[in-house]
Amino acid sequence: MTHIQNYINGALVAPKSGEYLDNYNPAKGEVYSYIPDSNSEDIESAYSAAEGAKEMWAATSKQERSDIMMRLAQLIDDNAKELALAESIDNGKTVKLASHVDIPRASSNIRFFATAILHYASESHDMDGIAINYTLRKPIGVVGCISPWNLPLYLFTWKIAPALASGNCVVAKPSEVTPMTAYLFSKLCIEAGMPAGVLNIVHGLGAKVGAAITVHPKIKAISFTGGTATGKSIAAVAAPMFKKLSLELGGKNPNIIFADCDFDKALKTTMASSFANQGQICLCGSRIFVERPIYEKFRDAFVAKTKAMKVGNPLDKETSIGATVSKEHKAKILSYVELAKEEGGTILTGGKEVILEGECANGYFIEPTIIEGLSFDCRVNQEEIFGPVVTIMPFDTEEEVLGYANSTEYGLAATVWTENITRANRFGAKLESGIVWVNCWLVRDLRTPFGGVKNSGVGREGGFHAFNFFTEPTNVCIGL
Repeated sequence: MTHIQNYINGALVAPKSGEYLDNYNPAKGEVYSYIPDSNSEDIESAYSAAEGAKEMWAATSKQERSDIMMRLAQLIDDNAKELALAESIDNGKTVKLASHVDIPRASSNIRFFATAILHYASESHDMDGIAINYTLRKPIGVVGCISPWNLPLYLFTWKIAPALASGNCVVAKPSEVTPMTAYLFSKLCIEAGMPAGVLNIVHGLGAKVGAAITVHPKIKAISFTGGTATGKSIAAVAAPMFKKLSLELGGKNPNIIFADCDFDKALKTTMASSFANQGQICLCGSRIFVERPIYEKFRDAFVAKTKAMKVGNPLDKETSIGATVSKEHKAKILSYVELAKEEGGTILTGGKEVILEGECANGYFIEPTIIEGLSFDCRVNQEEIFGPVVTIMPFDTEEEVLGYANSTEYGLAATVWTENITRANRFGAKLESGIVWVNCWLVRDLRTPFGGVKNSGVGREGGFHAFNFFTEPTNVCIGL
């Protein structure tokens, strides 16, 4: 079986400890590769490599940095089938989803920031003949990027691409739950001609590797995507060290459907926003609120379509729902289904573990689940489940559903369905959310700010917002 290696100073290397962790195929419930059990010594090696390369990389022209990244993006496209298969096996998502979303988005991330850096401009301010000010944007130096398991290569590239394009060297940690595509990506970096030390990828546990990045006194910025509890821990350590922080954390996103919606489009998109990637996307709409005049019609159609979804082997093209990412995560999701019953909910469909036949008999599969009859402020409607489980309930007024939508500690994304543009504008402005989609979901323009409010995070990434995070401004004032 494959022994995944770290990528440090331009080479693939074993962990300092010589120890490895089991990496599971969630569709089969069995170990299929091994992950480096890295520690602070590996992070120190990665930092030293990055520190040694930072002046060279910062002095490299934007065009040359762009050219290297464009070669890397093309290599992702050239190896898309292999990467999609690896993502499916490692994560449990369908190979269809990985082929159409994860891998194309990974190359798009790199291509976007590789070209955006060529158009990133500084500001100048003329003081009416007294002086002129101009702002320099300089790379920070060595930065840390920590990415999650749900969209492994997609979100890994989302973090490292703007950091590299803006002239930083990176110490990156992929999730230990889904490390394979980051490992394959490191091979593509070598093939693309990425200079040694510019990007360093260290695999391992968060408590060892992520913590070592966080506490390192000379890694001056951290971009993290993951759970809110981990984000709090990172902030508690990093803030007193005056590190720059960008934290994209949890969500409990509302999907609000008014009676004047395009019914068929709202229904089709709600299927995706509820169950894509087994509901393991931070932007999924897990709380569905439907205006009462169409509530029963929508609920019944939604349940019927959900019952028709095929839970199965992620490599099967006919599969709609693949495996959840791990045995532990499957147990967590199912525990919330039991909690929903205790809180008075009715399971309209799903709610059970799925046992498949054949090679996937020991996989981590759950039926897509819809729950009705819960109060808006119960635990199931307030806490992040991060699985193929949604709740549905009716509402009567805008004021009522606005209260439901804003009632959680989270504020990452929201979806609103209405053909009334005045209502859309009015309602969207009142939602406590970093992103509001109207009559669509997961439509992403990479130029726009991405991030959440409340406990969904701190800071914004995307477009020039990401470059602003990964650079430090210096104002130069010249007297005239």
